[in-house]
Amino acid sequence: MSVAVKKEYQNSAFMPDCDIEIKGCNSQENERKDYDPYAHRNVAHPTTNWETLIHLLKGSCGTGILAMPKAISHSGYVLGTVATFAIGLICTYCIHLLLKCEYELCKRRKIPSLTYPGIAEEALGEGPKFMRKLAPYSGHFVNVFLLIYQFGICCVYIVFIGVNIQAVANQYVTPIAVEYYMLMILLPLILVNWIRNLKMLAPLSTFANIITVGSFGIVLYYIFTKGFTFEGREPVADVKTLPLFFGTVLFSLEAIGVVMPLQNEMKTPKSFGSTFGVLNLGLGIIVVLYAVIGFFGYLAYGPSVEGSITLSLPKEDLAAQVCKLALAVAMFLTYTVQYYVAVDIAWTQYLSTKFANNKRSRIYEYTLRTLLVLLTFVLAVSVPALDLFISFFGALSLSIVGISVPVIVETCTFWYQRRGWRFYLMVVINSLLVAFSLLGLVAGTFTSINEIVHTFSNKS
Repeated sequence: MSVAVKKEYQNSAFMPDCDIEIKGCNSQENERKDYDPYAHRNVAHPTTNWETLIHLLKGSCGTGILAMPKAISHSGYVLGTVATFAIGLICTYCIHLLLKCEYELCKRRKIPSLTYPGIAEEALGEGPKFMRKLAPYSGHFVNVFLLIYQFGICCVYIVFIGVNIQAVANQYVTPIAVEYYMLMILLPLILVNWIRNLKMLAPLSTFANIITVGSFGIVLYYIFTKGFTFEGREPVADVKTLPLFFGTVLFSLEAIGVVMPLQNEMKTPKSFGSTFGVLNLGLGIIVVLYAVIGFFGYLAYGPSVEGSITLSLPKEDLAAQVCKLALAVAMFLTYTVQYYVAVDIAWTQYLSTKFANNKRSRIYEYTLRTLLVLLTFVLAVSVPALDLFISFFGALSLSIVGISVPVIVETCTFWYQRRGWRFYLMVVINSLLVAFSLLGLVAGTFTSINEIVHTFSNKS
């Protein structure tokens, strides 16, 4: 009850009841403030800070890092490098917003943790009236864009595998279209993605990580031994290609899909989002690594650098061929982990309950797994352009779930809690970030689609 209402009834017979109500509210408020969600998490096998850092680095280092030189060619080496750090800072800031809101909402609900869709639904339910109507749909909205992102990753992996195998095979056999190489891996891809247990995928993931680290070492060797030149390299590129840069960098840097599960499984979750915690350290390393490979890769190979820098390595060199094939194997194995997230959203969260009592439930699950692999395969075969695929999915999905949704979640979570200049500062900053993400969404998606149409119409 407000102070005004209390004063209005201070001489009335209702005053004792009001005092009881206020005391009850104060008691509940104190109980809410004393509740620590982190202390109430019961995790069977919690991860240490070091293990979480490794998982974060693994989850953020994929094909995107190999596309960074091409991204820098779309922006220029000066603007691109500065913008990479700026976008990295925005992504990190938005993840911090999401973590802060999860903690606050968990305290209010007295629950230990929330998923990303759960955070969105709870936050909008506590926001302004016009946002509360959207709360029941917000979780599904987030899931849709997370699913698009995971499909995008899987499509990119299939294209990456195909073009790198083709690049090596062309040195030894009669060249054939990349689509045939994608077709060769389709059946093995379907079979390996019938694995339902995440634990069984762990050895494959570990093996893929070892291969990836070694291959990155080979890529860095070629970049730094080729030599650098600023001749013919633009410090600031044409503004028309900047949206392609935005989509690629966002696709490469954004770790929103792995952050919440990692933090929720930690032994000491408070240290994840602290000033010198796992998140800042991990994303700091990632941003620097991406900027370095993008900058020096562009200076070494120039504007003709391929969508994956592996395709720009010397075609006849054995080490380069081993690197390409090793990364193709690594991405084949990593596909299963990324695909698992997509199946978890589509089957576990939506379809499994509908077939829970059905004797053919397992058959329906395997059918879904097969159809989803076929869907990613068809998309990849339709547009086998690695850099354009990366830019398209980055701009389309991650501008929403990576920037817009976290700032909307913060605005709704603290809509009635913040007062004065803090409230207006939050609204202004978050409005600017939403505008920035929507601009990136529209410009990046449109430019990517336009480039895809232009590229393949010229080929035909």
